[in-house]
Amino acid sequence: MPRNRTATWTRRELGLAVLLVALVVAYPVAALIGGAIPVNSNWRQADAGVRIYVIDNGIHSDLVLPVVAQGVDWREQASPADLRNPAQGGHSHMAFGWGNRDFYLKTPSWSAISPGRTVRALSGIGPTVLHVTRLPEPQVGPKVRALMLRPEEYRRLVAFIRGTFTEGPRDKGYGDHDSFYAARGHYSAFNTCNQWTSSGLRAAGVRMGAWTPFPFGVMQWL
Repeated sequence: MPRNRTATWTRRELGLAVLLVALVVAYPVAALIGGAIPVNSNWRQADAGVRIYVIDNGIHSDLVLPVVAQGVDWREQASPADLRNPAQGGHSHMAFGWGNRDFYLKTPSWSAISPGRTVRALSGIGPTVLHVTRLPEPQVGPKVRALMLRPEEYRRLVAFIRGTFTEGPRDKGYGDHDSFYAARGHYSAFNTCNQWTSSGLRAAGVRMGAWTPFPFGVMQWL
């Protein structure tokens, strides 16, 4: 009898292992398919308007907007007083990224990533934050794309980002030029930082993939 029970548990463990491998294989395949399905397929970039940027660091993507444009002043939402060094608040642009609060605050560099914290973040546990970085206007390159939005498209993007902010703690950033703000939503394997980026662009009306958990799913459309 004990031998049968042991064999049963072994089969269960094997089944779980097979399921895990299948999920690991299926996830990137689903990301490729989801990222290839266009939303706002008729959109074309404007000749004039507000120039924004999308930055890809290989794992995470940010939306970069001018501090002041179309009557919007982001310093009203993300004050220089929130920085370790308020003097760093004079840059022309702000980068907005979204993610799990615990992972963001406790992972200042990729070398600080821990498996446990990563699993908790991907499971959807815990609140989220917006990471706001003050920076000069980016230079276009392989990991930096620019796109021109019409005024109404820019306003829709602004509304999306503003709608992500919520009441809660404000935390100093990793350095002198960034800070964290309480945010709405739950981060998970299916609702990642890159999906947040593409959701903002889709809300603005920009052509974008339907599901983009990885940055390449965002950048391939820009």
